[in-house]
Amino acid sequence: MYRYAACGGSTTVLNIFIYFITYNFILKKQVLDLGFIAFTPHIAAFIIAFCITFPLGFYLSMYVVFQGSHLRRRIQLIRYFSIALVCIILNYILIKFFVETMKWYPTPSLIFTAGIVIFFSYISQRNFSFKRTNQFQAGTTKTSGQLK
Repeated sequence: MYRYAACGGSTTVLNIFIYFITYNFILKKQVLDLGFIAFTPHIAAFIIAFCITFPLGFYLSMYVVFQGSHLRRRIQLIRYFSIALVCIILNYILIKFFVETMKWYPTPSLIFTAGIVIFFSYISQRNFSFKRTNQFQAGTTKTSGQLK
C-alpha cells in the first residue's frame, strides 16, 4: 500500500503538473482543433498528460508496487490498460461535470477527480491487473507444473 501511495502519488503529481502546464501554457486555454475533431482545453490537457504518465505508471506498478504478480507482462499491460480506460472514462465524466456543470477551475477539478479515481484504480490494479496467486495455487502450480 505504501509503495502504491508513493508511486501513484508521484505519478499523479506529475500528471497534474503536466496538465497544468499543458492547459495554461501550451494550449493557452484554447480549444485544440485537429481538423476532424476539436477538444476543449481541459480535456485535451488531460489526454496529453495521460499519454505521458500512462507508461510511467505501468512500469512503476509492475516493477515497484506489485512485484509479486506472476502474470505475463503482456497480460498485465492489457489488464492495466483496460483499467486505465475505465479511469479515463471516469476522469472525463468527472472533469466535464466539475468544470462545465459545477463551474470549478480545471486544475482543482482534476485534483478532486484524481482522488476519486485513485481509490478505484488501486483496488482494480491490485485485484485484477497485477493479482498474485495465493499460497495454495502457487504450491499446486509448482508441484504439478501444468496448472496456471
